[in-house]
Amino acid sequence: MTCRVGRAVPRRGRRLPSLNTNASSRASGIDCQQACLEDLAMNSPRGLDRTVLRELASCRWIPDHRPVVVVGATGTGKTWLVCALGHQAAREGYSVQYTRLTRLLDGLATARVEGKLARELRRLARLDLLIVDDRSMTELTAAQRLDLMEVIDHRHDRRVTLLALQIPVDRWHAVIGDQTYADAIVDRLVHNAHRLELTGESMRKRGAAKASEEAA
Repeated sequence: MTCRVGRAVPRRGRRLPSLNTNASSRASGIDCQQACLEDLAMNSPRGLDRTVLRELASCRWIPDHRPVVVVGATGTGKTWLVCALGHQAAREGYSVQYTRLTRLLDGLATARVEGKLARELRRLARLDLLIVDDRSMTELTAAQRLDLMEVIDHRHDRRVTLLALQIPVDRWHAVIGDQTYADAIVDRLVHNAHRLELTGESMRKRGAAKASEEAA
């Protein structure tokens, strides 16, 4: 299905790119290339704000360098929503990468061992939109805190990061594990950010219940 939310042509005549994703999204049952804002079910009780969604669909937040934070419990549709936003941004001509937090941190650790960390940080810093998705953020190690801070600091006020997490913002400090790093990371990601807090029961649970009713 063609998604027609927002402008339908690449900005500045650039070639229309695809959403750069990885196996982690497909393994979780999400096809980022198929997620489309047109298919978003606004009638589901998830606390979606139409005004904020219209602003996000316009992609104006990307050149304005405004971060986006999506928080919600398992099954509320975080991954699908951020993939749809990423797909929309890619259609607008922006370079986009979707990744799981664990995959991002593992990739940076590998790059450090191979002596390619600076190169990888430069590549990430050039992306117009970096989508970082995590199901249940666990406490970071010292090296992971440093790597995450490097990525965020390189992109702050230059490019846009979209973060999707299960845990609310007020619990990030405990997970990051260091007050100084936590203050810096939260300030850069949350200040002036669009925030969506998804509520309601699991969409997968609702879907399974509906399928069971239809089969009965």
